[in-house]
Amino acid sequence: MKRLLLLLASFIVTLHAAAATYYVTVAGLGGEPDYEQRFTANAKDLDKVFRGIAGAHVLTLTGTQSTAAQLRTALAGVAQQATANDDFVLVLIGHGSFDGTEYKFNLVGPDLTAVDIAAMCDHIASKRQLVVDTTSSSGGAIAAFERSGRIVIAATKSGTEKNATVFARYFVEALQDTSADVDKNDSLTAAEAYTYASRKTAAFYESQKRLATEHAVFNDTGRGEAVRDAGGGQGQLMASFTLLRYGAAQKAASDPAKQSLLAKKEELEQKIDVLKYNKAAMDPADYKKQLTAALLELAQVQGELDK
Repeated sequence: MKRLLLLLASFIVTLHAAAATYYVTVAGLGGEPDYEQRFTANAKDLDKVFRGIAGAHVLTLTGTQSTAAQLRTALAGVAQQATANDDFVLVLIGHGSFDGTEYKFNLVGPDLTAVDIAAMCDHIASKRQLVVDTTSSSGGAIAAFERSGRIVIAATKSGTEKNATVFARYFVEALQDTSADVDKNDSLTAAEAYTYASRKTAAFYESQKRLATEHAVFNDTGRGEAVRDAGGGQGQLMASFTLLRYGAAQKAASDPAKQSLLAKKEELEQKIDVLKYNKAAMDPADYKKQLTAALLELAQVQGELDK
């Protein structure tokens, strides 16, 4: 507990004027040495990635730290510091269980239900939140986590997919592999990471000639059923949620003089994504006019960033 409090103190005092992102990763109870090592390795890999992000606030719980009490302390610390303009990311790695009614995240000692964890997240002011539950039976947690402004990604489509998952491995890999940045804008969104991990998970089962026992889904509207693919209103928030930046974008994020330009660039990119998403429902002339204006403004902002 003493070590956690020291980590938490470091975690919450590194404040800066610009909007920040708070990353909390938890590797739950493995139960067996192989799972324990796998879960811990995934969590540590994420920790390394997140700590490389300028201005990020990072806390990772593994091994004996992964208890209900310490997770409560960690999320309470975020709730004390995060503002409405800050983003919040929670990644759960490990085993989950579902009894037909209630999902539980397996921890050292007493487990926590999805309702418990969601209630903690509800106390965090961040308007934009991302919960990535990579555990078995994680589909059973989605309904409890759903809230406006919160993206929920689950490794399984329901609580009844109870086998150990591999989704976490590929979600972590997405944050380490620049090819996951499909639009090559030097920023990885939650949508891109989800798509990469889902594709790699499916390929894993195909290569092993095994029937897939997990099917990742998401919900970013705060209501209704989770889906596997964007459409019908689902996917817009996930496509606009930046997890990390590469290269020039990362450099700009670290430069106070360019942070506002980078924010404008990402705002325009999100506007363009929304326009493309809604193209079918728009008047063609209006769509072309708005898209052209946004692309021209984006080019101007990019030019300023490149100076």
